[in-house]
Amino acid sequence: MRSADITGNRDPAGRRKAAAEYVFMTGLLLMLLGSALLLASMADASRLSVLGSFLVVVIGAVLAALAIKLRRRSLYLFFAAVFIQMGLFLFLSAVRVISEPFSRLWPLLSVFAGLSLIPSGWHRYHAFRSRYMVPAGAFAFLGCILLLFSLKMVPFSFSRFISAWWPLIIVLAGLILILIALSSNNRTED
Repeated sequence: MRSADITGNRDPAGRRKAAAEYVFMTGLLLMLLGSALLLASMADASRLSVLGSFLVVVIGAVLAALAIKLRRRSLYLFFAAVFIQMGLFLFLSAVRVISEPFSRLWPLLSVFAGLSLIPSGWHRYHAFRSRYMVPAGAFAFLGCILLLFSLKMVPFSFSRFISAWWPLIIVLAGLILILIALSSNNRTED
């Protein structure tokens, strides 16, 4: 039961929560309205691809709403951030702001996953913890490295790089494990 005063108003925390829900729903409706108007004004972009990209963003917004409403909020927040980033990427591709095909930009999925771990970890711990930041950085770094090869920005192939530098992968994997272990030790000492 929520406490109420003589006028029937809910407690301040309940009012803030209700206000946040109304703001979220208003934002979602404005996003859908703007999407419809944008679809109507697009002449040269495929309306189906633009609609698909905004559908991905809407799925992200629904997951964000579930993060607010349900338990396991950091998990829902992670997937919400991934879907929103992916939807925005698909939209920029549909309107031809990004000219490269997805077949060359697929490493961005790893970057999106890494970037999505940051708000998820912040939400869970209300601070930047290495438990989330180390994997986030590793995913983003891996995606950036793979993107260099996918876009042919380096003069040699990925297989040639791996054959010459494979011990570096072992060193980086060890470094990541050490950082995670150190963060676990620091957490138990708190």
